[in-house]
Amino acid sequence: MTSKKQILLIDDDQKLNELLKNYLAKFDMGVTSVVHPEEGLNLLKKRGPDLVILDVMLPGKDGFEVCREIRKSSKVPIIMLTARGDVTDRVVGLEIGADDYLPKPFEPRELVARIQTVLRRLAPLPSAAPAGFLQSDGLTVDLAKRTAALKKRELGLTTTEFEVLLFFLNNPGVVLSRDRIMEYLKGIECEAFNRSIDIAVSRLRRKLKDSAEKPKFFKTVWGEGYLFIGKVAHVPV
Repeated sequence: MTSKKQILLIDDDQKLNELLKNYLAKFDMGVTSVVHPEEGLNLLKKRGPDLVILDVMLPGKDGFEVCREIRKSSKVPIIMLTARGDVTDRVVGLEIGADDYLPKPFEPRELVARIQTVLRRLAPLPSAAPAGFLQSDGLTVDLAKRTAALKKRELGLTTTEFEVLLFFLNNPGVVLSRDRIMEYLKGIECEAFNRSIDIAVSRLRRKLKDSAEKPKFFKTVWGEGYLFIGKVAHVPV
């Protein structure tokens, strides 16, 4: 029997909070909701939820600022909610480390699907899956712990960034289009002209200290997608 997933909801709409709390309970999810961002940040430290649902429009401190604060110390998956449906809001959310976004108003069942997709990326590897490490020029990915380090310095990747990196490492020398990466991720909304993929690759480049002009890991293939150009070795346990 799987343990109930714990969700931290930070949104100043109390009516929506109650609705989501009751609805998500049907899917074996426990929801703790707060209306003030500081209270949410304190609860995050105390309880360590499995996922955070974070509204952009909050009193005193907006969701972008809260997301940045969370990312300073935590890799917990974050789904952002935006009332304005503004593509710019969603792009900014992804750039600062959110794993997904959902514009308001939304169907609760769609939020459930997003939560399940993000949490599925965090699920432990099945016993038949390859364990060990993937290595490429100072980059080491621990498949069991789902962490990545560059020259033994942990990169602190978000769930989405880790999955994108893993997809490239499993397909070295293959041009991966944005559509193919989106299909692999299964869940991030295909809006903003697939900007979410460009953002994920850009964040990976920054953390890997990789240059788009003189790439060591990721090469942009204009009009087609991206190519992982490093040599990849699988090191078993």
